[in-house]
Amino acid sequence: MAQPSEPNAAHKGELKLLRFGMMLSQAAILVTALLFGGMVLYSFGFASFLFSALPADAAGPLLRRAFPHFYLFVIACALSGTALTATLDMPSALILGLIALTALLARQVLMPAINGATDMGNRTRFKVLHTGSVLVTLAHIVGSSAAILRLST
Repeated sequence: MAQPSEPNAAHKGELKLLRFGMMLSQAAILVTALLFGGMVLYSFGFASFLFSALPADAAGPLLRRAFPHFYLFVIACALSGTALTATLDMPSALILGLIALTALLARQVLMPAINGATDMGNRTRFKVLHTGSVLVTLAHIVGSSAAILRLST
């Protein structure tokens, strides 16, 4: 009975490349899932918990202090996901890149405008801007879930 032959160097290289691709794909899914889970937890868990556990005059300022960190988390995860998916699935990389870009704009432009409207007592402007930030976050959640589904197929 013949013994199986040793894989040649080219075959070993292909196996290493295949393993690397699988690890890259798994890392991309995990980072994107972390992004998705973090956004869902922050948006539907942390923020609502603060307003149910604290008076509004205490919850609002605390949430205001937390938002810059939330956006940095979103930006970092989305950029990491973009880098990991760039060679795997270009539509997912574009979605994650767009999430990073719009999170940066939300952090640097939209959030200060919301804070300014709050500080000036302009409730109408606050409601419009806050609704915009909620829609941006919902779009980020939908986008990250789409990327997870694409990467996991």
